[in-house]
Amino acid sequence: MATYKQLIAEKEALEAKLIEVRQTEVAGVIEKIQTLMAEYELTADDIAPKRRRGRPAAGDKPKGAAKEKASLPPKYMDPKTGATWTGRGRAPAWLGKNRDKFLIAE
Repeated sequence: MATYKQLIAEKEALEAKLIEVRQTEVAGVIEKIQTLMAEYELTADDIAPKRRRGRPAAGDKPKGAAKEKASLPPKYMDPKTGATWTGRGRAPAWLGKNRDKFLIAE
């Protein structure tokens, strides 16, 4: 049975061999790519993914995207129609100038 030190030495030898073999294979792959690019008259711009501009589509939200905001509770209510308003955005016509009489008590 091999000792711990022997196994570590074998591991280091294998890692060195992995690096060497990878470098030779990568060189061959790069050569093939360059040959194909020359044969088909391609450039790096043809191969690189296209950058899209503008807002991402609905399904393309980033991982940290904010969730939908919850609606705010209404602050004002029209007693005749039951219509409500949160106090944000354009004020409804039924509110008039005196907002205090339409204020919902908390």
